[in-house]
Amino acid sequence: MFMNYSDLPGYQNLFLDYIYEFENVEKYFKNNFRDESIYPQVFEDLESIARPHRGDLVSIIKTQYETYSKSKKTEINIDYLASPKTIAVVTGQQLSILGGPLYTFYKTITAIKLCKQLKEKYPSYNFVPVFWMEGDDHDFLEVVSFNLIDAQNEVKTIVYDDGLNEDENRGSVGKIKFQDSIQRVFDELKENLRATEFTDKIFEKLNRFYSEGKSFESAFRDLLFSIFDEHGLIIFNPNDPLVKFLLKDIFKKEVSDFRIHSDPVLLRSAELEEVYHAQIKIKPVNLFFNDNNGRYLIEPFDEGFRLRGRRRKFTTDELLELTENSPELFSPNVMLRPICQDFLFPTAFYIAGPSEISYFAQILPMYESYKIQSPIIFPRASITVIEKNIKNLMEKFNITLHDLFADDKELTFKILNSLSETNISEVFTSSKGRINDLLSELKSALLEIDDNMLGIADKAISRIHQSLDHLFDKSKDFQERKHETIVRQLNRLKTNLYPNNSLQEREINYFYFENKYGVEIFKQIFDSLNINAFEHQIIELE
Repeated sequence: MFMNYSDLPGYQNLFLDYIYEFENVEKYFKNNFRDESIYPQVFEDLESIARPHRGDLVSIIKTQYETYSKSKKTEINIDYLASPKTIAVVTGQQLSILGGPLYTFYKTITAIKLCKQLKEKYPSYNFVPVFWMEGDDHDFLEVVSFNLIDAQNEVKTIVYDDGLNEDENRGSVGKIKFQDSIQRVFDELKENLRATEFTDKIFEKLNRFYSEGKSFESAFRDLLFSIFDEHGLIIFNPNDPLVKFLLKDIFKKEVSDFRIHSDPVLLRSAELEEVYHAQIKIKPVNLFFNDNNGRYLIEPFDEGFRLRGRRRKFTTDELLELTENSPELFSPNVMLRPICQDFLFPTAFYIAGPSEISYFAQILPMYESYKIQSPIIFPRASITVIEKNIKNLMEKFNITLHDLFADDKELTFKILNSLSETNISEVFTSSKGRINDLLSELKSALLEIDDNMLGIADKAISRIHQSLDHLFDKSKDFQERKHETIVRQLNRLKTNLYPNNSLQEREINYFYFENKYGVEIFKQIFDSLNINAFEHQIIELE
């Protein structure tokens, strides 16, 4: 079962046009992801590009995997990257604790399944899925929490707290090491999850990945590896100093030509704002500098460059020398990251969520400035998982997902009215109509006495309307109390399928489901996920 994205809440017009009316946005994107006739030319163009760093990249990836017993499929895919006949399908995500929301896994599955489909259609090429770990990101608050549905059927947010102030500059998230407070995360997780036959195994696994002294990037990598290695996923850490060495020419060009790069992007962003929206706020320089364990944006000023929030300054020559000799001190921002990614990898497809698709609309001028081929932006699969007991409740109340996206109170009132012998809404509507007729008659009579009665009459009528509205609200409250069990069941539906008034995939963590169904749940989602529908998919569990 599938749902049109335009029937779901929260999607921007730019994304909807990208999916359904591509001609409206084609000037912002080089390729239409639906047009498979362009794929062979994209592959040929990538094959023809000289990549002198190809062998170095393979060596770095093998070094990153030295402590892992990788699958034969992953090993083969890494070796494939040494060949010009290899095409990369890339996705990526911040290093959110325990994987973050479900869509992180859906993006990854999309990349893996797309590689398989492409290989069947274009057997002369190798297609490898790559996960780009966004460990250079510095937004700590975005990666330290995850949501699950607790034993009381409420959304519970669990947060890792390192004890520092929220505004503390911690540097790149990937390098941050967990303190002993990570144990409190698992204590809270255990308190809020229902104990099942799978719970102990989950905690044994997660405690190996997330423990005191381990970094965000190593924990996240271990988690991904445990789930996706058998499918040949290459998990890539761009925060590696050896990777930064390969990127030094990109960093150098950003420093020397930042004005050339930023002006076209500013124009593109302004153009987007006129019709849609600009997803990213444009910065003059798309680089950060790592200084004293902090990560600071580089800003231009009259005499050279400075670090935002620091007094440290550089001349242009000094900064260029640092990019040459110490590239590990630099990291790209969200605008430059795709450029770095597609400079390193022969990327034909980037698997993107709605927000990423929006910011890629701004980025095309950057690709042109760097003379790098931009990938086809392929929408990730989008899913709501419906458990059997939840489906039964939906059938019991004759509720659809569309109904659940409506106002909570209105939905509850609608269902309770349908179950009651007296339709309170109809009674009040009918009664208010008759009362309004009487009040109009009364008002006309009062005006015949004296025009000065108009203001007094209107105030009195307004108070009567307010009293009726208050009485109506109270009747709904009492109706809910009378049907408390039904209200709880309706709240359970909303919590499971539209938690925090958002799509399930954006809120709930994968391990909520694995705790209930074991690792088989992943296989069921993997096998059921359709990457070619370009609609929101409903997967019903048996």
